[in-house]
Amino acid sequence: MPATTYAVSGMSCGHCKATLTKAIGELDGVSGVEVDLDTGHVTVTTAAEPDDALIAETVDEAGYELTGRV
Repeated sequence: MPATTYAVSGMSCGHCKATLTKAIGELDGVSGVEVDLDTGHVTVTTAAEPDDALIAETVDEAGYELTGRV
């Protein structure tokens, strides 16, 4: 299962972590989400190659900004 790490700006607290974990985790094909507030990275584990545009849209709708893959 591939794991892809993204840089996300605007995260600062446990609520941010919980919000993104839930929102991204609900996407089809996502089996795991790890949010690291210290680095601003979100690692997404998927069954196949992730849909970067869909993940970016989900992050944006949650109130944060995906700035790219790490």
